[in-house]
Amino acid sequence: ADYHHPEVGVESVDSTCFGRNYFNSLDVDESVDDNERSTVLAEVSTLKKLAGDYQHPEVGVESVDSTCFGRNYFNSLDVDGSIDDNERNTVLAEVSTLKKVAVDYHHPEVGVESVDPTCFGRNYFKSVQVVDADR
Repeated sequence: ADYHHPEVGVESVDSTCFGRNYFNSLDVDESVDDNERSTVLAEVSTLKKLAGDYQHPEVGVESVDSTCFGRNYFNSLDVDGSIDDNERNTVLAEVSTLKKVAVDYHHPEVGVESVDPTCFGRNYFKSVQVVDADR
């Protein structure tokens, strides 16, 4: 039970039992701990800012280095708008076709309409030659 309450302290009755407490030693220079603490807190605050920027990309990036540069492909001005429109129309046509195929797949009662005369198949479930297993 004392393990869960470290504030109680340890009472030793054996004179040969000893140990050193590194957290309460008097010979440690406190300025080293203060410098280390301030360094760690500065690093933690920087990491917190980076994590926030990573989770919120809408904030944007502010560069202070003049040699740091990059190209934004999403906001470039030299892109022809008609290429985007043609691509958008092509993608929307493909998506509508895929949606129709997905709806037909989930609704087999709709049936299949073939426009190719060379396309054929046999329905084994509605065949006249199938003998009912219950008879």
